[in-house]
Amino acid sequence: MRAVITILMTMALLQTAQADELHVVLNGKAIHLQNRNYNEDNWGLGINYDFAARNNWINFLNASFFKDSNNQTSKYAGGGTKRRYLLDSKDTDGWHIDAGIIGFLMTREDYKENQPFFGALPFVAVGKSWFTVNATYIPAMTPKHTSLFFFQAMVRVAEF
Repeated sequence: MRAVITILMTMALLQTAQADELHVVLNGKAIHLQNRNYNEDNWGLGINYDFAARNNWINFLNASFFKDSNNQTSKYAGGGTKRRYLLDSKDTDGWHIDAGIIGFLMTREDYKENQPFFGALPFVAVGKSWFTVNATYIPAMTPKHTSLFFFQAMVRVAEF
C-alpha cells in the first residue's frame, strides 16, 4: 500500500498544471469471453481525478471497488495517462475518444489470497465533457480465470 501511495503522490507532485476534473466512477458490466458462468453485473463505485490536459495528454488518479466475476468485492487504486482525441477540434466540450493505460494496486479474494498485487491495463473511452464510458480488456490471469471486457461510466462532479 505504501508503494501505491508513493506512486500517486509522485504523479500529483509532477503535475505543473492546475487540477481539472473530479469524476464519480460507476462500475457496471463485464462480458466474459470464454465462460458465461461468472457474475457480469460488476456494480461498484469509485473516484477519478483528471489533471489538466497538456497537449491532449491527461494524467489521472483513481480508486474504486466493485463486485467481481465471483461476486466478491475487489478494490483497486492507481493512476495513469490517456490521450484525448476530440471528434470536433473546435468543441472542447464535445465528443471525444480517449486511449490510455492505467497502473494499479488491486486486491481480489480469489487471487493471491486477497493480498495486493500490481497490474496495468490499456483502455479506451468515449464521451463528452460531463459523461464518459470506459472499456478495458482484461486477459485471463491464470488457467482458472477467463478473459473479459469491463465497462465503467464516469460522471463529472466538479471542475477546478
